[in-house]
Amino acid sequence: MAYVVTDECVGCKYTDCVDVCPVSCFHEGPDMLYINPEECIDCNACVSECPPEAIWADVDLPEDKFQWIEINGEMSNKYPVIHESRGTKGEPTEAPAEPSSQPS
Repeated sequence: MAYVVTDECVGCKYTDCVDVCPVSCFHEGPDMLYINPEECIDCNACVSECPPEAIWADVDLPEDKFQWIEINGEMSNKYPVIHESRGTKGEPTEAPAEPSSQPS
């Protein structure tokens, strides 16, 4: 099992989840975060830290969000690891300006 970031994170500028991750499995794209499923240790720490409730256990994903398992795997290999949150806990921050990471 691994945790998955879903579409509720698109455009989200919160990075609180990153600070509680013991293995630095979050990767930052231009408009959302992704979890590397190979690095995630299933600790569940990030789930309660996500204000938009965008993080799910892959086994609990609703059927209409199954595509996010593959998207997280692909995009986490494309974008750099984010090791710490940006800004103040519970407040949105600015993500780096890059081309959209939304799947086509």
